[in-house]
Amino acid sequence: MNLRQRMPYEILIGLRYLKSKRREAVISLITLISSGGVALGVMALIVVLSVMSGFERDLRAKILGTTAHVVLLKFGEGGVSNAGELLPRVESLPHVIGAAPFTLHQVMLTSRQGVMGAVLRGINPQQEAKVTELARNVKEGTLDALRRVDDGIILGKSLAASLGVRIGDPVNVVSPVGGGVTPLGMVPRVKQFTLVGIFEAGMYEYDAGLAYIPIPAAQAFFRMGTAVTGVEIKLDDIYEAARVAGRIQEELGFPFYTRTWMEMHKNLFSALKLEKTVMFIILVMIVLVAAFGIVSTLTMVVMEKTREIAILKSMGATAAAIMKIFMVEGIVIGTAGTFLGLLGGLAVTVNLDTIVPFIERLFGINAFPGDVYFLDKLPHQVNVPDVVAVVTVSLVISFLATVYPSWQASRLDPVEALRYE
Repeated sequence: MNLRQRMPYEILIGLRYLKSKRREAVISLITLISSGGVALGVMALIVVLSVMSGFERDLRAKILGTTAHVVLLKFGEGGVSNAGELLPRVESLPHVIGAAPFTLHQVMLTSRQGVMGAVLRGINPQQEAKVTELARNVKEGTLDALRRVDDGIILGKSLAASLGVRIGDPVNVVSPVGGGVTPLGMVPRVKQFTLVGIFEAGMYEYDAGLAYIPIPAAQAFFRMGTAVTGVEIKLDDIYEAARVAGRIQEELGFPFYTRTWMEMHKNLFSALKLEKTVMFIILVMIVLVAAFGIVSTLTMVVMEKTREIAILKSMGATAAAIMKIFMVEGIVIGTAGTFLGLLGGLAVTVNLDTIVPFIERLFGINAFPGDVYFLDKLPHQVNVPDVVAVVTVSLVISFLATVYPSWQASRLDPVEALRYE
C-alpha cells in the first residue's frame, strides 16, 4: 500500500483542490499571491529582527569594550581614597575577573588646529587591560606608552582627527575650574600632554569624546592627592552584574555604591528592546494581510466547489471532514509561504555584508555614517528564539485564516446545492 492509499481522503481532496485548472486560473493566481504575501512577511520579520539583534549585540560589545561591567563609586567629595585596599576585596568575589581604579573629569582639549570637549579618564595601563578592551583598540602607539611617558595621553581616532594631531604632537588639557583666582577672575588650569596613542572603539561617541592619561598625572592635575574617582570591575558573565553589584554593596556598605552597565545604559537598551517589539508587531501586519488573501482564496474555492461538496456530503462525508478538506488547503498555502519566507529571510540576513555595500555603491550613498549612528555598518545576528517565534506566529495566523471559510463549507446543504444542477 503506497502513501496515497494510506493518506486520509480529506487530505487527498484538499491537495487536489490546490492544482490549477484552466477555469480556476484566477483562484490559483490568488493562491500564489497569498502564499507570496506570507513569505514576504516572514522574510521581512526575520531580516529586521536579525538586524535589531545584531545591532544590540554589537552595541553592547562596543560599550562593554570601553566601559566596565560594574563601577564602584563613593558618595561625597574627595573620591575613593583607599582604592588599593578595595581592589583585593573586590577581586576575591565570585564572577569578578578584574578590577582597576580610574578617575573621570570633563575637560577641554586644545591643539594648534582645534578645540574639543572630552571626557578625560585617568587609568593604570596594566590594570586597565584587565577590565576593558582599550589595549586591543589602540591602533597607533601602545597603551603601555602611558606607563613610560608621565605626561602621555591617548585619544579616540575621531577626536585626534578633529584636533589635527598625530603621535608625538602636543595636546593641551584645560580644566575650566581650579586654576586659581586672579584680579581678572577665575582662570582655568592648563597642562600640556604628548599624544602617545590613538584608539578606535568603533563607536563614534567614544572615538570622538574620550581621552586617557595616567592616574598619577590626573591626580596631580586635578589636585586629588591619592584618591581616585572609583573602581571599575569586569565579570565573567555580564548578566551577573546586578547580583555582583549587590554583593559588593553589602560587603563595603555606605558611603560606597555601585552602578552596573545595565543601569548606566538603561535608556538605550530599553529603547532598543521596545523598538524591536514594535517592529515585530508592525511587520506581523504583513502576515495578517496575507492571511486575508488565504481567506479570499478559500472562500472562492468553496464557491467553485459547491457541487463537489454537496456530492461528498451525499456520499456520507461529515461536516468535520469537509472542514478538514479546506483547512488542509489553507494550511498548505500558509506553510509553503512561511518556509519560503524563512529560507529567503535567512539567505538575505547571511548575505547582508554583501548586499548593503552593493546598494551603497549602486546609489552612491553611505547608509551608516559614523557621526550619525552608533555603529558604522549594518550588523546582524540570527537568534533561534526569534526565528521560532516568527514561524510559529505565521503558522498560527495561517491556520486561523482557514477556520471561517472551512466552517462555511461544512454548513452547506447538499439538497440546496444540487437542486439546480
